Amino acid sequence: MDAWRRLLLAVVCGVAVASIYAAQPVLEPMGHDLGLSAQFTGWIVATGQFGYLAGLLLLVPLGDVVDRRRLIAVHLAVTAAGMLMTALASAAWVAFAGLAAAGVFAVVVQTTVAYAASVSLPDERGRNIGVVTSGVVVGILGARVATGTLAEVWGWRSVYAVLAVLSLGLALLVLAVLPSEERPGRPTGYGRAVASVGQLFGQRLFLTRGLIAFFLFASFGTLWSGVSLPLADDPWQLSESQIGLFGIAGLAGALGAARAGRWADAGRAVPVTGAALGLLILSWAVIGQLPWSLWLLAIGIVLLDFAVQAVHVSNQHLLTTAHPDRISGVIGSYMVFYSLGSALGAAATTAVFSAWGWTGSSVLGAAFAACGLVVWALDRRRVPEGAGLRPRDAVAPPAREDAEDAEDAADADRAGQAR
Repeated sequence: MDAWRRLLLAVVCGVAVASIYAAQPVLEPMGHDLGLSAQFTGWIVATGQFGYLAGLLLLVPLGDVVDRRRLIAVHLAVTAAGMLMTALASAAWVAFAGLAAAGVFAVVVQTTVAYAASVSLPDERGRNIGVVTSGVVVGILGARVATGTLAEVWGWRSVYAVLAVLSLGLALLVLAVLPSEERPGRPTGYGRAVASVGQLFGQRLFLTRGLIAFFLFASFGTLWSGVSLPLADDPWQLSESQIGLFGIAGLAGALGAARAGRWADAGRAVPVTGAALGLLILSWAVIGQLPWSLWLLAIGIVLLDFAVQAVHVSNQHLLTTAHPDRISGVIGSYMVFYSLGSALGAAATTAVFSAWGWTGSSVLGAAFAACGLVVWALDRRRVPEGAGLRPRDAVAPPAREDAEDAEDAADADRAGQAR
């Protein structure tokens, strides 16, 4: 895959995930304009998140059934419709419907990552996943900066209008620029693809990487859902736009971790995971100095986002290499852990901050990171043969699935003979 196509896929991920997080900086004016009371404004963000979770379970497995290139374009077009509905909403229920639709189809992120993995040469898979996945973090953090600027100049509706235009334009570009996939063998039925998602939760490699992701993004959510509280308080008293600038530090760290894909291609995904989780714990020791130094906070944010992205890329590389026959399903299922971990971190950090201040939140974030490191350490000696190797040396799909395929082929032959 050439650099321009990697960039296009990264932009698709960034715009799609921004459609979920764009509301965070504009909750107050958005809620006021739609006639929502303060206690219900949180549902503006929650609606998109719940839609996203539903899409992970129901839509992502479609990527193992139909051409992912066309699926990406359709998802982007529906996301554009949801964003436009939100931008034009005159009542709260219309905005919620638009946000829910955009949230469900924002799982185009996972379909895009699966597409990048499936069309990549084995020795380039980790690199391509790393670059494309960086678009997700850019979308999450960049939305905080761009949304505030747009809303300040043209109002909150302009944010969703711009996202609608970008989504529709990207849908057309995807159809014009990206090649269709070549899939060997017979296509998987949708029912079988969804059923295979449940089977993943009984496999140790998947559960281990999922638990690591759960604690990883709980730590990530602890920072980004809680850091605005001490920054807006004494002694800093920063404005919302000033707080949003710290997202730039996060972008620097996340983009730097694109290198993790090359390390995974070289067969070092497992040790990189352990080292990055150790770095994540260390980053919280630096972030904890926020009450005394904003420079140390910025350094800590760079370290944290570098560590999070390195682990995230390594996880996806290992899972897509172990399950080349159901890449969409495995990525979608893995991201369920991401969603649950992010929600836990966001909910816990505000409660802990109100009781123990930023020191308590920093300890909480470090504790989540330590739990992820413990899971990695316990599993370190039990990694299946081939999981940490280069993709071309990875093990074949499970023997049970091969047997099922052989049995199905035999049944087809017998049916043909009977006719």
